[in-house]
Amino acid sequence: MPRNPWFPYPVREGALHILCLPHAGAGASSYRSWASTAPEGLSVCPVQPPGREGRGAEAAYDDVAAFVRDLAPVLLDTVPRPFALFGHSTGALTAYELARELRRLGAPMPRHLFVAGRRAPHIPMPRTNLGNASVDTLRETLRKLGGTPEAVLEQDGLLRHLQPLLAADFHLNESYEFPGDEPLDVPITAFPALHDSGAGVAEMGPWNLHTTSDFNQLELDGGHFAVFDQAARVQAHMMKQAEPSREQVVR
Repeated sequence: MPRNPWFPYPVREGALHILCLPHAGAGASSYRSWASTAPEGLSVCPVQPPGREGRGAEAAYDDVAAFVRDLAPVLLDTVPRPFALFGHSTGALTAYELARELRRLGAPMPRHLFVAGRRAPHIPMPRTNLGNASVDTLRETLRKLGGTPEAVLEQDGLLRHLQPLLAADFHLNESYEFPGDEPLDVPITAFPALHDSGAGVAEMGPWNLHTTSDFNQLELDGGHFAVFDQAARVQAHMMKQAEPSREQVVR
């Protein structure tokens, strides 16, 4: 697969390509280690949105519709079939909306949609308004979510540097209004974390309303970033669920 700004890492050919969309403030490198734990037949394709890492000079999207309008044609031109979509937190919303954009285009659809760390799209998100937040509020918001090293949280200058990106990503996620569209004809798997107060079983179970195909959940012990702490287990489940010949189990 040729590299471009959206897909900065090489991937294995002849495999199921899983596009991995990152959480707020994160970039493609958040999934780089997944290549070493991925089972045979699964090729990890981290997505690099503008505004971070090698694309730090570009403006970050704060609107999910614009995000997926720009990403969808790149995906179609670049990523071999078959492919699946995975997103964590803000990435779960962008993965879902990317699938909807592909449907609007009449394009090939993903074999599967995997989501983690975000409530179902029809359930409104609380607003944090990070663009106007004090550095202390920003620090406590990130600390509550977990996943950010304490050494980063203690650096006021670094947090201020990251604030515009975080504000754009949080706004993209929290300002989303569900359009009431028809469910996707794509199987969905949710990875609720038992100690994630915003994306546990109760909040992620309603993702089942957004597919006319199969839905299942794999519950993870941990908090908001449990999907990264248990990457090998998550990937094994992805591979099993995305196999077209598997026996479907509906929950």
